Amino acid sequence: MTTQIRPIDHEHIQAAAHVARTRCQGDNHTMAAAARARDGRIVTAVNAYHFTGGPCAELVLIGAAAAQGAYQLDTIVAVGDRDRGVVPPCGRCRQVLLDYFPALEVIVGEDDRIRTVPVTDLLPESYVWADHQLDTE
Repeated sequence: MTTQIRPIDHEHIQAAAHVARTRCQGDNHTMAAAARARDGRIVTAVNAYHFTGGPCAELVLIGAAAAQGAYQLDTIVAVGDRDRGVVPPCGRCRQVLLDYFPALEVIVGEDDRIRTVPVTDLLPESYVWADHQLDTE
């Protein structure tokens, strides 16, 4: 993994932490995510936990952003409830984020090691779905 540290947008972390503190209650909603859209807006969402494998906060955020007309995201972060801080995306989310937004920056790390890295660094030797689709021309 090439660790390319980028400037940290603390506004993302604060927005996700606020949603985690105020909206994540009980076992159904335990994670919050915040992303900056290309137009500067910050979009937030929470996970929808279910024993069948409900969607993570990052995946809910993709839908929420689209519903608000934000189809390009620049940076994303997830924060856990109960003041757990920044939580890196799971494997499924890493793949989906890469497929939707190959230039996305992701905030990861703990405490004084929080950093922003390209989503491609989170999936070295990754499978890029678009690269394996048949040409329709």
